[in-house]
Amino acid sequence: MKISILSDFHFGYGWNTKLEEDSYQNAQEAISKCLDSDLILIAGDIFDSITPRTETLAKALKVLSKPLLTENKGAKLIKTINKNLPEISSRTLSGIPVLALHGTHERRTKEQTNTIEALEQTGFLIHLHCNGLTFEKDGQKVAIQGMSGVPERYAKDVLNKWDPKPEEDCYNIMMLHQSIEPYVYSPLDPPSLNLSNLPKGFDLIIDGHVHEKDLTKIDGTTLLLPGSTIITQLKKEEADVQKGFYQVEIEKEVKINFVPLENNRKFFYDEIEIKPNVTIREQIEENISKTLDQGFKKIPIIKMKLIGKETSVIDKELREIEKKYSDKAIIYFSKELESPEMTRKIELLKNLRERKLSIEEMGLQILKDNLKDMKFSSTFDSDSAFRLLSEGETEKAFDILIGKQTTLTQLMKSEGYDNKD
Repeated sequence: MKISILSDFHFGYGWNTKLEEDSYQNAQEAISKCLDSDLILIAGDIFDSITPRTETLAKALKVLSKPLLTENKGAKLIKTINKNLPEISSRTLSGIPVLALHGTHERRTKEQTNTIEALEQTGFLIHLHCNGLTFEKDGQKVAIQGMSGVPERYAKDVLNKWDPKPEEDCYNIMMLHQSIEPYVYSPLDPPSLNLSNLPKGFDLIIDGHVHEKDLTKIDGTTLLLPGSTIITQLKKEEADVQKGFYQVEIEKEVKINFVPLENNRKFFYDEIEIKPNVTIREQIEENISKTLDQGFKKIPIIKMKLIGKETSVIDKELREIEKKYSDKAIIYFSKELESPEMTRKIELLKNLRERKLSIEEMGLQILKDNLKDMKFSSTFDSDSAFRLLSEGETEKAFDILIGKQTTLTQLMKSEGYDNKD
């Protein structure tokens, strides 16, 4: 039995930009290369939006109809696992069966129908969430179970409550769409799943959501990350990863092969440290020219991270560069720039650290320097004002700074403070 494994099409990404057709074109190529398969598995985030536009749905359905219109190669549904058989359309099984999860981009509340559930109801695919199916072809049985995307903090609890078990006499596949430590997709939403608490006994665990592909063994189980078919994050890591999908051939031996996409748009990530004696425009255009010399079927995406002094970068020049190369590349800029003020403050902290001052001493020095920068003139004792701040008496210290309270010594004594303690 031959099974194609894909994930993260993100239909609708880049709407109303030069990238808006990429998600459809990449998925079209991938699906077309899957049509020799017995089963197609999609591990979530077929769409980029919870509620896709009508135009997005129309283009997506055109791509997803291909397996439906291709004759079934002989894979027969023989068992459902916590799945109601009437939910599955006979149309879905007449072509190449597509089994899919909903991902984080498609997840809705329990009372609402998400897009993947709607596609199941119209016969385009079979939606899995805490359930599964067993197929058979030529005596080979394959059980596919899946848990669609849930909020990361609940993933472990949902998985434990469901408690999926491998089926006997089957090649057992588990599909997920979650962050798994150490494959963390977003540090803002840390995972509750890790490699040690994944279900045991499965031959293959597939995880969508993470856009970089990977294939590894964990205690006899193969963990497969298909990655996405399109670049959406424009991160440095994505520039080094080839987009595509995996195919698993199950016979006497199991073979897993990666199938690269040939027509996807290339992405380049570059960090430019701004040199003091060369104009920023010269440095940027030199790097762009080197990239464009390679030649491409589609104009590439080039993201440049500029590192240096804030005064060296003029936004007007960056816009002019984008316009100049607009017919040859899609250019994005990001910045990691130090302003003169920030540089001075960093130097101040370095100097204070080298002097091995205490936290209190450092705080007092910073207060004095800031008051000096503000050209603040006052006869009060800054040491005493700092003590007020450190004790949480912010309003009293502020009153002193703005001149509302002018007799600091009298105030300190009345409140029980003594400069000489």
